[in-house]
Amino acid sequence: MTYALLAALFLLPPVLVTALAAVVRRPGPRWWAVTAGTVVVLLLLTIVFDSAMIAADLFRYDESQLSGLRIALVPVEDLAWPLAAGLLLPSLALLLNPLEKDR
Repeated sequence: MTYALLAALFLLPPVLVTALAAVVRRPGPRWWAVTAGTVVVLLLLTIVFDSAMIAADLFRYDESQLSGLRIALVPVEDLAWPLAAGLLLPSLALLLNPLEKDR
């Protein structure tokens, strides 16, 4: 199994939960902006610190399983994890919080 396939399988549930939250709760532009900002910050931090760890040779990837696309030293497949967290956690919070009129 390639890293890209593993990343795609890992991203599927967060994307589905985000789609469900968008349909059921219909978040406003502020929610989308905050969620997008969170994802961007998580991606930037991952790029910076993973690049530092790869440069320090703390870990390696099986190059035959990578797509070859990189941002700095980070394979793009490695960015699936912060993207999943940045989508899943706000979406779950949106789904699990009671509606304003229910409070």
